[in-house]
Amino acid sequence: MSPPDMSNSTGEKETGETDPSILLNDSLGSYPPGFHSDITKHLGVQVVLISAYSLIILLGLLGNSLVIYMIVRYKNMRTVTNFFIANLALADLLVNTLCLPFTLVYTLLDEWKFGAVLCHMVPFAQALSVHVSILTLTVIALERYRCIVFHLGRRLTWCSSLLIMAITWTMSAVLAAPLAIFREYRNEEIPSINLRMAVCSEKWPHGSNRDGLIYSLSMLLLQYIIPLAIISYAYICIWVKLKNHVSPSSRNESINRRKKTTKMLALVVVVFAFCWLPFHVFQLASDLDLVLRFKEYKLIYTLFHIVAMCSTFANPLLYGWMNKNYRNGFLMVFRCEDKPDSFHPEGSFRTRSIRGMTLNGRNGGHPPTAV
Repeated sequence: MSPPDMSNSTGEKETGETDPSILLNDSLGSYPPGFHSDITKHLGVQVVLISAYSLIILLGLLGNSLVIYMIVRYKNMRTVTNFFIANLALADLLVNTLCLPFTLVYTLLDEWKFGAVLCHMVPFAQALSVHVSILTLTVIALERYRCIVFHLGRRLTWCSSLLIMAITWTMSAVLAAPLAIFREYRNEEIPSINLRMAVCSEKWPHGSNRDGLIYSLSMLLLQYIIPLAIISYAYICIWVKLKNHVSPSSRNESINRRKKTTKMLALVVVVFAFCWLPFHVFQLASDLDLVLRFKEYKLIYTLFHIVAMCSTFANPLLYGWMNKNYRNGFLMVFRCEDKPDSFHPEGSFRTRSIRGMTLNGRNGGHPPTAV
Protein backbone atom coordinates (compact mmCIF):
# COMPACT_ATOMS: atom_id res chain seq x y z
CA MET A 1 0.00 0.00 0.00
CA SER A 2 1.25 3.43 -0.85
CA PRO A 3 0.61 6.51 1.27
CA PRO A 4 -2.03 9.02 0.23
CA ASP A 5 -0.98 9.33 -3.35
CA MET A 6 -3.62 9.04 -5.96
CA SER A 7 -1.40 9.47 -8.96
CA ASN A 8 -1.34 5.84 -10.00
CA SER A 9 -3.34 6.56 -13.12
CA THR A 10 -1.46 7.99 -16.08
CA GLY A 11 -4.27 10.37 -16.87
CA GLU A 12 -4.07 9.63 -20.59
CA LYS A 13 -6.89 9.54 -23.08
CA GLU A 14 -7.24 6.84 -25.66
CA THR A 15 -5.64 9.16 -28.21
CA GLY A 16 -2.50 9.31 -26.12
CA GLU A 17 -3.00 12.97 -25.23
CA THR A 18 -2.94 14.11 -21.63
CA ASP A 19 -5.93 15.82 -20.15
CA PRO A 20 -4.71 18.97 -18.35
CA SER A 21 -7.57 18.92 -15.86
CA ILE A 22 -6.56 15.42 -14.79
CA LEU A 23 -2.91 16.37 -14.54
CA LEU A 24 -3.95 19.22 -12.32
CA ASN A 25 -5.39 16.74 -9.86
CA ASP A 26 -2.87 13.93 -10.48
CA SER A 27 -1.20 14.44 -7.15
CA LEU A 28 -0.93 13.43 -3.53
CA GLY A 29 -4.50 13.35 -2.32
CA SER A 30 -6.06 14.64 -5.58
CA TYR A 31 -7.70 13.08 -8.55
CA PRO A 32 -10.60 13.36 -11.04
CA PRO A 33 -13.06 14.94 -11.37
CA GLY A 34 -11.54 18.17 -12.58
CA PHE A 35 -10.69 21.32 -10.68
CA HIS A 36 -14.01 23.11 -11.10
CA SER A 37 -16.27 20.19 -10.10
CA ASP A 38 -14.19 19.20 -7.06
CA ILE A 39 -16.43 19.20 -3.98
CA THR A 40 -13.40 19.58 -1.71
CA LYS A 41 -13.16 23.16 -2.97
CA HIS A 42 -16.41 24.02 -1.16
CA LEU A 43 -15.81 26.06 1.98
CA GLY A 44 -17.91 23.83 4.25
CA VAL A 45 -16.10 20.69 3.14
CA GLN A 46 -12.72 22.34 3.60
CA VAL A 47 -13.62 23.42 7.13
CA VAL A 48 -14.60 19.83 7.98
CA LEU A 49 -11.39 18.41 6.47
CA ILE A 50 -9.21 20.96 8.24
CA SER A 51 -10.95 20.24 11.54
CA ALA A 52 -10.65 16.47 11.12
CA TYR A 53 -6.96 16.50 10.19
CA SER A 54 -6.15 19.05 12.90
CA LEU A 55 -7.90 16.93 15.54
CA ILE A 56 -6.04 13.80 14.41
CA ILE A 57 -2.70 15.64 14.51
CA LEU A 58 -3.39 17.11 17.95
CA LEU A 59 -4.59 13.85 19.52
CA GLY A 60 -1.78 11.90 17.87
CA LEU A 61 0.93 14.26 19.09
CA LEU A 62 -0.48 14.43 22.61
CA GLY A 63 -1.28 10.74 23.09
CA ASN A 64 1.85 9.24 21.55
CA SER A 65 4.12 11.76 23.26
CA LEU A 66 2.57 10.83 26.60
CA VAL A 67 3.14 7.12 25.92
CA ILE A 68 6.82 7.66 25.11
CA TYR A 69 7.28 10.03 28.06
CA MET A 70 5.87 7.53 30.54
CA ILE A 71 8.04 4.68 29.30
CA VAL A 72 11.16 6.85 29.43
CA ARG A 73 10.28 8.55 32.72
CA TYR A 74 9.20 5.59 34.87
CA LYS A 75 11.50 2.62 35.32
CA ASN A 76 8.68 0.20 36.10
CA MET A 77 7.18 0.89 32.68
CA ARG A 78 10.31 -0.24 30.83
CA THR A 79 9.19 -3.72 29.90
CA VAL A 80 9.92 -5.33 26.56
CA THR A 81 6.29 -5.01 25.47
CA ASN A 82 6.20 -1.32 26.42
CA PHE A 83 9.47 -0.82 24.59
CA PHE A 84 7.82 -2.01 21.40
CA ILE A 85 4.74 0.09 22.19
CA ALA A 86 7.06 3.13 22.33
CA ASN A 87 8.35 2.17 18.89
CA LEU A 88 4.75 2.05 17.68
CA ALA A 89 4.11 5.51 19.14
CA LEU A 90 7.24 6.87 17.46
CA ALA A 91 6.02 5.66 14.08
CA ASP A 92 2.65 7.35 14.65
CA LEU A 93 4.39 10.59 15.64
CA LEU A 94 6.25 10.46 12.34
CA VAL A 95 2.93 10.46 10.48
CA ASN A 96 1.46 13.24 12.63
CA THR A 97 4.42 15.58 12.10
CA LEU A 98 5.82 14.80 8.66
CA CYS A 99 2.84 13.58 6.68
CA LEU A 100 -0.57 14.82 7.68
CA PRO A 101 0.03 18.61 7.54
CA PHE A 102 1.49 18.39 4.02
CA THR A 103 -1.20 15.98 2.85
CA LEU A 104 -3.95 18.30 4.07
CA VAL A 105 -2.50 21.36 2.31
CA TYR A 106 -1.99 19.45 -0.93
CA THR A 107 -5.52 18.06 -0.80
CA LEU A 108 -7.01 21.53 -0.39
CA LEU A 109 -4.81 23.41 -2.87
CA ASP A 110 -4.15 20.76 -5.54
CA GLU A 111 -0.63 22.13 -5.77
CA TRP A 112 2.57 20.96 -4.13
CA LYS A 113 3.98 23.98 -2.29
CA PHE A 114 6.84 22.29 -0.45
CA GLY A 115 9.53 21.66 -3.04
CA ALA A 116 11.19 18.61 -4.55
CA VAL A 117 12.80 17.19 -1.40
CA LEU A 118 9.57 16.91 0.56
CA CYS A 119 7.82 15.60 -2.54
CA HIS A 120 10.01 12.51 -2.19
CA MET A 121 10.15 12.43 1.61
CA VAL A 122 6.49 12.76 2.62
CA PRO A 123 5.13 9.62 0.88
CA PHE A 124 8.25 7.73 1.94
CA ALA A 125 7.80 8.77 5.58
CA GLN A 126 4.17 7.69 5.69
CA ALA A 127 4.83 4.34 4.05
CA LEU A 128 7.79 3.86 6.42
CA SER A 129 5.65 4.53 9.48
CA VAL A 130 2.87 2.17 8.38
CA HIS A 131 5.40 -0.61 7.76
CA VAL A 132 7.02 -0.01 11.16
CA SER A 133 3.62 -0.07 12.86
CA ILE A 134 2.45 -3.37 11.40
CA LEU A 135 5.86 -5.05 11.83
CA THR A 136 5.99 -3.89 15.46
CA LEU A 137 2.48 -5.24 16.12
CA THR A 138 3.62 -8.53 14.58
CA VAL A 139 6.74 -8.65 16.77
CA ILE A 140 4.68 -7.96 19.92
CA ALA A 141 2.25 -10.76 19.03
CA LEU A 142 5.05 -13.26 18.32
CA GLU A 143 6.91 -12.35 21.51
CA ARG A 144 3.83 -12.92 23.64
CA TYR A 145 3.09 -16.11 21.71
CA ARG A 146 6.61 -17.36 22.45
CA CYS A 147 6.39 -16.60 26.16
CA ILE A 148 2.82 -17.65 26.91
CA VAL A 149 2.16 -20.58 24.60
CA PHE A 150 5.59 -22.19 25.06
CA HIS A 151 6.04 -21.13 28.71
CA LEU A 152 9.39 -19.51 27.99
CA GLY A 153 10.11 -17.48 31.09
CA ARG A 154 13.11 -15.68 29.64
CA ARG A 155 12.09 -12.49 27.89
CA LEU A 156 13.98 -10.68 25.17
CA THR A 157 16.90 -8.63 26.41
CA TRP A 158 17.24 -4.91 25.79
CA CYS A 159 19.97 -5.57 23.23
CA SER A 160 17.76 -8.07 21.41
CA SER A 161 14.84 -5.63 21.45
CA LEU A 162 16.98 -2.82 20.04
CA LEU A 163 18.29 -5.13 17.34
CA ILE A 164 14.76 -6.19 16.37
CA MET A 165 13.61 -2.57 16.18
CA ALA A 166 16.62 -1.63 14.07
CA ILE A 167 15.81 -4.48 11.69
CA THR A 168 12.16 -3.36 11.65
CA TRP A 169 13.06 0.20 10.63
CA THR A 170 15.58 -1.02 8.05
CA MET A 171 13.11 -3.43 6.42
CA SER A 172 10.43 -0.75 6.44
CA ALA A 173 12.77 1.77 4.79
CA VAL A 174 13.61 -0.72 2.03
CA LEU A 175 9.93 -1.51 1.39
CA ALA A 176 8.98 2.18 1.35
CA ALA A 177 11.94 3.28 -0.81
CA PRO A 178 10.14 2.92 -4.19
CA LEU A 179 7.71 5.65 -3.17
CA ALA A 180 10.64 8.04 -2.78
CA ILE A 181 12.60 6.87 -5.81
CA PHE A 182 9.83 6.66 -8.38
CA ARG A 183 8.45 10.11 -7.81
CA GLU A 184 8.44 13.29 -9.83
CA TYR A 185 8.22 16.94 -8.91
CA ARG A 186 7.34 19.09 -11.90
CA ASN A 187 5.62 22.28 -12.96
CA GLU A 188 2.58 21.60 -15.12
CA GLU A 189 1.38 24.16 -17.64
CA ILE A 190 -2.36 24.43 -18.30
CA PRO A 191 -2.71 26.83 -21.25
CA SER A 192 -6.52 26.75 -21.32
CA ILE A 193 -6.69 28.71 -18.07
CA ASN A 194 -3.20 30.22 -18.21
CA LEU A 195 -2.09 28.40 -15.06
CA ARG A 196 1.15 26.82 -13.95
CA MET A 197 0.94 24.28 -11.13
CA ALA A 198 3.61 22.47 -9.11
CA VAL A 199 2.77 18.76 -9.10
CA CYS A 200 4.16 15.90 -7.03
CA SER A 201 3.20 12.51 -8.45
CA GLU A 202 4.37 8.95 -8.88
CA LYS A 203 6.45 8.20 -11.96
CA TRP A 204 7.07 4.51 -12.43
CA PRO A 205 9.49 3.07 -15.02
CA HIS A 206 8.27 2.65 -18.59
CA GLY A 207 5.66 5.38 -18.02
CA SER A 208 2.85 2.92 -17.26
CA ASN A 209 0.70 2.09 -14.26
CA ARG A 210 1.65 -1.60 -14.31
CA ASP A 211 4.62 -1.21 -11.98
CA GLY A 212 2.56 0.87 -9.57
CA LEU A 213 -0.13 -1.81 -9.54
CA ILE A 214 2.43 -4.55 -8.85
CA TYR A 215 3.88 -2.51 -5.98
CA SER A 216 0.45 -1.80 -4.48
CA LEU A 217 -0.55 -5.47 -4.62
CA SER A 218 2.77 -6.47 -3.03
CA MET A 219 2.31 -3.94 -0.24
CA LEU A 220 -1.25 -5.11 0.36
CA LEU A 221 0.14 -8.58 1.02
CA LEU A 222 3.23 -7.55 2.99
CA GLN A 223 1.69 -4.65 4.86
CA TYR A 224 -1.77 -5.95 5.63
CA ILE A 225 -2.88 -9.49 4.76
CA ILE A 226 0.17 -11.55 5.79
CA PRO A 227 0.99 -9.66 9.03
CA LEU A 228 -2.64 -9.69 10.17
CA ALA A 229 -2.88 -13.42 9.46
CA ILE A 230 0.23 -14.06 11.59
CA ILE A 231 -1.00 -11.78 14.38
CA SER A 232 -4.46 -13.34 14.38
CA TYR A 233 -3.03 -16.85 14.64
CA ALA A 234 -0.73 -15.81 17.50
CA TYR A 235 -3.46 -14.14 19.56
CA ILE A 236 -5.94 -16.96 18.97
CA CYS A 237 -3.37 -19.44 20.30
CA ILE A 238 -2.62 -17.16 23.27
CA TRP A 239 -6.29 -16.76 24.09
CA VAL A 240 -6.94 -20.50 23.95
CA LYS A 241 -3.90 -21.12 26.13
CA LEU A 242 -4.93 -18.60 28.78
CA LYS A 243 -8.57 -19.68 28.70
CA ASN A 244 -7.71 -23.33 29.31
CA HIS A 245 -4.91 -22.62 31.77
CA VAL A 246 -5.35 -24.11 35.23
CA SER A 247 -3.13 -22.70 37.97
CA PRO A 248 -3.05 -22.38 41.75
CA SER A 249 -4.97 -19.51 43.25
CA SER A 250 -1.71 -17.67 43.91
CA ARG A 251 -1.18 -17.42 40.16
CA ASN A 252 -4.67 -16.21 39.29
CA GLU A 253 -3.66 -12.56 39.53
CA SER A 254 -0.80 -13.08 37.09
CA ILE A 255 -3.04 -14.94 34.64
CA ASN A 256 -5.66 -12.20 34.81
CA ARG A 257 -3.03 -9.58 34.06
CA ARG A 258 -1.89 -11.56 31.04
CA LYS A 259 -5.46 -11.83 29.81
CA LYS A 260 -6.06 -8.10 30.20
CA THR A 261 -2.83 -7.14 28.45
CA THR A 262 -3.41 -9.64 25.65
CA LYS A 263 -6.95 -8.35 25.18
CA MET A 264 -5.65 -4.78 24.99
CA LEU A 265 -2.95 -5.59 22.43
CA ALA A 266 -5.34 -7.68 20.35
CA LEU A 267 -7.80 -4.79 20.29
CA VAL A 268 -5.00 -2.48 19.11
CA VAL A 269 -4.50 -4.79 16.13
CA VAL A 270 -8.24 -4.97 15.43
CA VAL A 271 -8.53 -1.16 15.43
CA PHE A 272 -5.51 -0.89 13.13
CA ALA A 273 -7.01 -3.44 10.74
CA PHE A 274 -10.45 -1.78 10.61
CA CYS A 275 -9.01 1.71 10.22
CA TRP A 276 -6.89 0.71 7.24
CA LEU A 277 -9.27 -1.76 5.56
CA PRO A 278 -11.42 0.81 3.66
CA PHE A 279 -8.34 2.63 2.44
CA HIS A 280 -6.65 -0.57 1.26
CA VAL A 281 -9.76 -1.72 -0.60
CA PHE A 282 -10.28 1.68 -2.24
CA GLN A 283 -6.59 1.97 -3.15
CA LEU A 284 -6.65 -1.45 -4.79
CA ALA A 285 -9.82 -0.55 -6.71
CA SER A 286 -8.07 2.63 -7.87
CA ASP A 287 -5.04 0.70 -9.08
CA LEU A 288 -7.37 -1.55 -11.05
CA ASP A 289 -9.12 1.53 -12.56
CA LEU A 290 -12.45 0.50 -11.03
CA VAL A 291 -13.35 3.72 -9.23
CA LEU A 292 -11.28 6.45 -10.87
CA ARG A 293 -14.28 7.99 -12.63
CA PHE A 294 -16.52 8.32 -9.59
CA LYS A 295 -17.74 11.89 -9.43
CA GLU A 296 -16.64 12.32 -5.81
CA TYR A 297 -13.52 10.16 -6.06
CA LYS A 298 -11.25 12.66 -4.34
CA LEU A 299 -13.63 13.24 -1.42
CA ILE A 300 -14.17 9.50 -0.87
CA TYR A 301 -10.44 8.90 -0.98
CA THR A 302 -9.81 11.69 1.53
CA LEU A 303 -12.47 10.37 3.91
CA PHE A 304 -10.98 6.87 3.81
CA HIS A 305 -7.56 8.40 4.41
CA ILE A 306 -8.90 10.23 7.47
CA VAL A 307 -10.30 6.95 8.83
CA ALA A 308 -6.91 5.27 8.29
CA MET A 309 -5.11 8.12 10.05
CA CYS A 310 -7.35 7.69 13.10
CA SER A 311 -5.14 4.71 13.94
CA THR A 312 -2.34 7.16 14.82
CA PHE A 313 -4.14 8.34 17.96
CA ALA A 314 -6.33 5.33 18.75
CA ASN A 315 -3.61 3.36 20.54
CA PRO A 316 -3.05 5.79 23.46
CA LEU A 317 -6.83 5.90 23.98
CA LEU A 318 -6.93 2.11 24.15
CA TYR A 319 -4.00 2.01 26.58
CA GLY A 320 -5.69 4.55 28.85
CA TRP A 321 -8.97 2.67 28.72
CA MET A 322 -7.71 -0.89 29.21
CA ASN A 323 -4.39 -0.60 31.06
CA LYS A 324 -4.21 0.68 34.63
CA ASN A 325 -0.56 1.73 34.34
CA TYR A 326 -1.13 3.98 31.34
CA ARG A 327 -4.37 5.31 32.78
CA ASN A 328 -2.65 6.24 36.05
CA GLY A 329 0.29 7.72 34.18
CA PHE A 330 -1.88 9.90 31.95
CA LEU A 331 -3.77 11.18 34.98
CA MET A 332 -0.51 11.94 36.78
CA VAL A 333 0.75 14.00 33.85
CA PHE A 334 -2.46 16.00 33.59
CA ARG A 335 -2.49 16.55 37.36
CA CYS A 336 1.25 17.40 37.44
CA GLU A 337 1.83 14.60 39.95
CA ASP A 338 4.67 12.13 40.31
CA LYS A 339 3.58 8.90 42.01
CA PRO A 340 5.49 5.96 40.55
CA ASP A 341 4.10 3.74 43.31
CA SER A 342 0.79 3.77 41.43
CA PHE A 343 2.25 1.56 38.71
CA HIS A 344 1.69 -2.17 38.85
CA PRO A 345 3.38 -4.90 36.81
CA GLU A 346 0.45 -5.46 34.45
CA GLY A 347 1.30 -7.59 31.48
CA SER A 348 4.51 -9.01 32.89
CA PHE A 349 5.17 -12.69 32.46
CA ARG A 350 7.07 -13.24 35.67
CA THR A 351 6.04 -11.19 38.69
CA ARG A 352 5.83 -11.60 42.38
CA SER A 353 2.66 -10.47 44.06
CA ILE A 354 2.46 -6.90 45.26
CA ARG A 355 1.47 -8.19 48.68
CA GLY A 356 4.57 -10.35 48.86
CA MET A 357 6.83 -7.49 47.88
CA THR A 358 5.22 -5.23 50.46
CA LEU A 359 5.82 -7.78 53.21
CA ASN A 360 9.35 -8.29 52.02
CA GLY A 361 10.01 -4.56 52.17
CA ARG A 362 13.17 -4.67 50.13
CA ASN A 363 11.81 -2.37 47.44
CA GLY A 364 11.31 0.50 49.81
CA GLY A 365 7.57 0.65 49.14
CA HIS A 366 7.90 0.62 45.35
CA PRO A 367 6.21 -2.03 43.24
CA PRO A 368 8.25 -4.77 41.59
CA THR A 369 9.66 -4.09 38.19
CA ALA A 370 7.83 -5.86 35.39
CA VAL A 371 10.06 -8.25 33.54
